[in-house]
Amino acid sequence: MRTRHSYSFALLLLLLTLVTVTSVGCTPKEEPTPQGLDPQEAQQLAYDAAVFGFPLVEMDLTRQAFTAVPSPTENGAPVGQFSHKETFPDATFTTVVRPNADTLYSTAWVDTAEEPFILSVPDSQSRYYMISMLDYWTNVFASLGPRTTGSGAGKYAITGPGWTGDLPDGVTETRSPTRWAWIVGRFACSGPSDYDDVHELQHQLILMPLSAWGTEYAPPTAVPVDPSVNRETSPLNQLLAMDAPTYLNEVCRLMADNPSYGADMPMLDELAKIGIKPGADYHAYSSELHEDIRSAIEAGHQSALAAIPTASPGEDKNGWRMVYGAGDYGTDYTLRAIIAYQGLGANLDDDAFYPSLFRSSDGAWLSSDNRYVLHFDKEDIPPVNGFWSLSMYNDKMMFADNTIGRYNLGSMSNPPLVANPDGSIDIFIQRDSPSPSGTPNWLPAPAGGNFSLTLRLYWPQEAVLDKSWVPPAIQLVTTG
Repeated sequence: MRTRHSYSFALLLLLLTLVTVTSVGCTPKEEPTPQGLDPQEAQQLAYDAAVFGFPLVEMDLTRQAFTAVPSPTENGAPVGQFSHKETFPDATFTTVVRPNADTLYSTAWVDTAEEPFILSVPDSQSRYYMISMLDYWTNVFASLGPRTTGSGAGKYAITGPGWTGDLPDGVTETRSPTRWAWIVGRFACSGPSDYDDVHELQHQLILMPLSAWGTEYAPPTAVPVDPSVNRETSPLNQLLAMDAPTYLNEVCRLMADNPSYGADMPMLDELAKIGIKPGADYHAYSSELHEDIRSAIEAGHQSALAAIPTASPGEDKNGWRMVYGAGDYGTDYTLRAIIAYQGLGANLDDDAFYPSLFRSSDGAWLSSDNRYVLHFDKEDIPPVNGFWSLSMYNDKMMFADNTIGRYNLGSMSNPPLVANPDGSIDIFIQRDSPSPSGTPNWLPAPAGGNFSLTLRLYWPQEAVLDKSWVPPAIQLVTTG
């Protein structure tokens, strides 16, 4: 005969096997049980998890690759130090698609786990610049520059989630929602003749830990490099090669130090049904699943990784692809993942807006066999407080080699664009020069094949943000 105490002990053991172990950040309501999963539901949840975690995993792989160097170079720097791009890319550059040739970049990764870092920004002497700070989910949590903080000098402390303490006088706090923060600075540059002045500003960007404030701080040299970091394969391709257990385990691991937002709780509650939660050991969880559930999860994962690269977000207007909402995604996880795939580290619309064009007004793909003109009426010239540019890309989304080495033009072009008598502007887009003497308004198309265009609007005016301004359609002039 069992006693009351034996029943109580049995009940206690049962409760111990079902209890949920919570962790920091947004935590699901209850621990899932492998036996209760349905394959179809598991496949959909795995798809959702792959989309949800995409920017988190890509940011981590990017940070690892960028910081796996002993000292700063143009292609990376140790944690807490800046890497400066000192020249524009040309047609030989193939590292990143749709490169930029109107700003010089200064980038750094900051780890707030132990203490804040203080960023000192110089007086830009009225030169346009922007410094975006992104968390590990690719949301922009702070933006410095003329739009927000003016063009004068400033000092900003990047603090991590949960940090409390005192900051030096004159230092403004910018709190990162995640342990890791990515600083991406862009300085307007009109070309090689402008390089020296921009370099002077870049090298006045100073990062130091809070504990070093007030000292003659010098960043460490010969920083040890983790030999396990893969710098041969791009972070994006490393991500796309992951199987579901590896990928989902990374999502769980990274969420422990880089908590998601409160608005993400409904998604995390759903993902907990397949064992995804901050700090969880997904490999251990997965090993307890039935084979049909593991197969369903892998299928959902692979389906998402196939769908993200082929997605086309935004709206088509006059043939231009207009994508609104970058840099502050809320719960639009699909848009967040697609933009992370297409161009990790997108800015807020308020800072920069990038319409792209792939087809002409007749709906056909843009081809270098044809001649086109992009005509801006005086009142339709891109409305910006900063500046604008139009870049040409070949069928691989890289700069197109051409006889004059011109890859873009715009309001900062040198020589400047020539306006028509009525104030309008015509940009001639074709393989050969429209006149024997050439023209500042000629944007050379590639030697052969299709091409595309990207219009970059820095510090766009309200007409862009409220969607009332749209770039004009490109006009086909001649074929063949």
